[in-house]
Amino acid sequence: MKQFVNAFILLSLTTIPISLNIEAMGNKIKFLLLISFIIAAIVSIKVSGLDQYLDQEKLRAWISSYGAWGPIAYILFYSIAPSLMLPGVPITVAGGVLFGPVGGTIYTSIGATIGASIAFLISRYLGRGWVEAMLKDRWKELDAEVDRQGWKIVAFTRLIPLFPFNMLNYAFGLTRIRFSHYFLASFIFMLPGIVAYIVFSSSLLGLLKGNVSKEFVIGLILVVIVSAIPIIYKRRAYLNSRSQEK
Repeated sequence: MKQFVNAFILLSLTTIPISLNIEAMGNKIKFLLLISFIIAAIVSIKVSGLDQYLDQEKLRAWISSYGAWGPIAYILFYSIAPSLMLPGVPITVAGGVLFGPVGGTIYTSIGATIGASIAFLISRYLGRGWVEAMLKDRWKELDAEVDRQGWKIVAFTRLIPLFPFNMLNYAFGLTRIRFSHYFLASFIFMLPGIVAYIVFSSSLLGLLKGNVSKEFVIGLILVVIVSAIPIIYKRRAYLNSRSQEK
């Protein structure tokens, strides 16, 4: 795994000092914009009287009125999203809003795992030539690491999201990893990130009405932790590479 990580470090080493500063500034700006947006949204909703339409219990009761079709439609949509290279975070957030922390986690985990598996199988059996052309030779480094580490490299890339999720699904399909290992590792090690975003998003409607719930606080902390992991990892990798040069 060290060789795989080192390859990633070498590719980005010349830009890390700049990117870290830009990333830090960008995160501050994004955070301020998010806070400003939330405050503006709360004020606008209160003034306009739209808060009566943001009752979370009523919304979830409306979804429940469709019975099993609501969750099924959500899972099906999430299942095709990775293959179409659609971003997963907005769909995950929608799951938290519509189904709450428990239902949202269950349905999102199922949909995301199926979606990752479909992209994997497309790459392995149907679109290998297209995927190889898209990824060029970058997947060969991953293939070599999979030979050495097996499912552990899947767990690593799911837990530390340094690499694009949708591209990884296709890239793993080109490797020799067993599908069962890929499926189980993806399902288990995507859970921390899914739980963080689902718990956070499940409280958003209440927040827009001016209610700060414990779910929001817990979810916010979890999202910050999950978002900080790749930044901390890249920072440590950069410092380690500098110390080795000396």
